[in-house]
Amino acid sequence: MNALEGRFADRGAERSPELMLAVATIGFAVNFWAWALLSPLGPKYRDSGELGALTESDVALLVAVPVIVGSLGRIVMGALTDRFGGRVMFPAVSAATIVPVLFIAFFALDSYSLLLVGGFFLGLGGTTFAVGVPFVNAWFPPERRGLATGIFGAGMVGTAISALTTVAIWDNLGRRTPFLLAAAALAIYAVVAWLVLRDAPGRQVPTTSMLTRMRATVRLPVTWQAGALYAVAFGGYVAFSVYLPAYLKTAHDLTAADASNRMAGFVAVAVVMRPLGGWLCDRFSTVWVLAGCFALVTICAAVAATNPPMDVRGTTAFLLMAAALGAGSGATFALIAQATDPAQVGSVTGLVGAAGGLGGFAPPLLMGYIYGRTESYAIGLWLLAVTAALTLVLTLTSVRHLIDDPQEETA
Repeated sequence: MNALEGRFADRGAERSPELMLAVATIGFAVNFWAWALLSPLGPKYRDSGELGALTESDVALLVAVPVIVGSLGRIVMGALTDRFGGRVMFPAVSAATIVPVLFIAFFALDSYSLLLVGGFFLGLGGTTFAVGVPFVNAWFPPERRGLATGIFGAGMVGTAISALTTVAIWDNLGRRTPFLLAAAALAIYAVVAWLVLRDAPGRQVPTTSMLTRMRATVRLPVTWQAGALYAVAFGGYVAFSVYLPAYLKTAHDLTAADASNRMAGFVAVAVVMRPLGGWLCDRFSTVWVLAGCFALVTICAAVAATNPPMDVRGTTAFLLMAAALGAGSGATFALIAQATDPAQVGSVTGLVGAAGGLGGFAPPLLMGYIYGRTESYAIGLWLLAVTAALTLVLTLTSVRHLIDDPQEETA
């Protein structure tokens, strides 16, 4: 093992940013796959009655719990990555995520309460985002960071893997099998990451305490502005990726399999567009890229609020929204790369990533609550349209000022 590790260490010394980016992106996808395992199963549990009579709010809570934990955990993971580096944190988080995956597989499948407990700790997989962004950011020069972090962000395709495979594997190979496969993938990745990943040469290691760094990060204007943008862009993506199967089944009478497949299409479009959003910011004004994304989200959410049938009209509205949310997510981290000291990227990423995850936590609960009392999703979708419009205004004012006067970032 030592000889094998030494061989990989020699390869790491070659300082291949592309290899580091590829391995980090795969790790993000594997951990996000585990993070999203419960989402496709929520509607299935409700329809089967295996856990008793679950309400729409019960299902929303089940799929939202991993999101909230994965979001808040990013604050700590981002700061720890600044200190210890992605080479340590990626395999550590991946290995730790195996525990809740196996807990659910062997102890929680027949208990709603235990599923909530398992989902709470399953949120650990969602924190890998705050590990990967500073790791990748350190490997690339400023003019390539938008595309690089966008490519890494495409690892959110892990949620599509879960959507496409979990229900089918559950039905055909047994209830535990999706979790056992995810645990095996996490274990394999943890070993590979330990052997292959190396932190970038010259990585700036902070010398102050985590608390001191967090206080400094909170005072940065980019932290709050990027956090607001990401809460809408990535939060909207997360909300739809975990709740879209339940929405489509309830509002449009689709089967669980059809709803999961459509959700996977939504995720796939967002994943493809995320690197494009970062790439566009490497070449054009980040402010105008973000403004275009939030304008499109506003329009598509307003169209979806009219409850068009899921033919060309409804499908197009949701796919365009997915494209805008994905590109907006990539553009937000291009903004961070442009406006943040490299030594603070992890801490900023943790707080901004938490904002994005929290942005995805509230909407499923709100949509379930509103539907339970009105039997309509229109109010929730109109709220999304209004929120995106307000974010557009923020982009064209405060965020634009931040880019035009970057010296204020150190004030």
